[in-house]
Amino acid sequence: MNVLKTSELVTVRQHGAMEHTTPPCDLDEVRNYRLARIQEELVRQDLAGIILYDQLNTRYATDATNMQIWCSHNEARYVYVPANSEAVIFEYGGKNLLSEGLPGIDRTVKPISFFYMSAGQHVAERAKQWAVQMDSIIREHSGGNRRIAIDRLAPVGIQEMEALGYEVHDGFSVMEKAREIKSAGEITLMRKSIEVCEQAIQQMREAMKPGITENALWAELHHGNIAGGGEWIETRLLSSGPRTNPWFRECSMRPIEKGDMVSFDTDLIGPYGYCSDVSRSWLCGDRPSDEQRKLYAAAYEQIETNIGVLRPGRTLHEVSTDCWQIPPEYLSNRYPSLMHGVGLADEYPSIKHQVDLTAKGYDGVVRPGMVICVESFIGVEGGREGVKLEEQVIITESGVERMSSLPFEIDWL
Repeated sequence: MNVLKTSELVTVRQHGAMEHTTPPCDLDEVRNYRLARIQEELVRQDLAGIILYDQLNTRYATDATNMQIWCSHNEARYVYVPANSEAVIFEYGGKNLLSEGLPGIDRTVKPISFFYMSAGQHVAERAKQWAVQMDSIIREHSGGNRRIAIDRLAPVGIQEMEALGYEVHDGFSVMEKAREIKSAGEITLMRKSIEVCEQAIQQMREAMKPGITENALWAELHHGNIAGGGEWIETRLLSSGPRTNPWFRECSMRPIEKGDMVSFDTDLIGPYGYCSDVSRSWLCGDRPSDEQRKLYAAAYEQIETNIGVLRPGRTLHEVSTDCWQIPPEYLSNRYPSLMHGVGLADEYPSIKHQVDLTAKGYDGVVRPGMVICVESFIGVEGGREGVKLEEQVIITESGVERMSSLPFEIDWL
């Protein structure tokens, strides 16, 4: 799906039937925008180019995908983006089956892999061969610039590049800044991801009955995402009853009981590779308890107050300072951040709680074109249950626009 022109048909399966759809925007326009964003940042940092192994970064740079999860833990495919020319993709198997027709790619090259499973006792020798090959390709466009960036790579590879005289810089500082501002086309693709995500969430809600396991309920989200043209889900964050507090327990074989709070965080990589990151808490039953209503009201107030704090031009510190003040009984179990960016996945910036600014905060500015996820977890330390809410919003020239239409449990308030 990711290699098609706007006019070409995409076949997806929806609710058991095959449907034909066209992309909601000009995909090549999005691809060219993303490559230009990377190259602008390379020029700004005076870098000859960037070597990308992180599969979200290779996707952003080329829109070519190939076994993304497998290649995330095996350094088997990578991309080189020069500051002033089209990208070179080192594709697993050396074939362009998944990148043919994509703009912004100069050529496909067979990779030299030196991760241990592939190379065994030949790691050092293969890493040296890899570095020599990279040096040859970098020199084609570098003009003598020996400053390059790498996002992630085994230390032996970096050592070999340094031995060849390269000054290696952090590639994530390049890519996170490049991915920060979304084009109109990207926003359109993110809306498609949200649409599929919300359809899958509705399937979850219809399946939620006492006795269903957390895993079986979570499987409904996976099914809806894949059937709708989505790709994968990054986490397993669904829990019920006493497993909702504290947050970050992964879903299990626990049967959900009547009266349980059920909380989840989608972290869903949907159609066209874009993330839909929303959270909701539901009741498996008819009437919430007073304690459940109290927790939910606090989480809802935090979400709504903090969305209201966002507007373009504000510094990250200003946003942190003006956000909802968490009552002391919920402070120790707070979510790790107030908000974070999102695009192909969770991205820069991460906006910290005011109490964490000194230890964890950093500078930055809220800018139009950012997409931000506003987070809340409310649970008393030692309490039975907790509420997880999250809303995804676009920063516009004048303020904020919500991406999700998922309802909150307003009647609990």
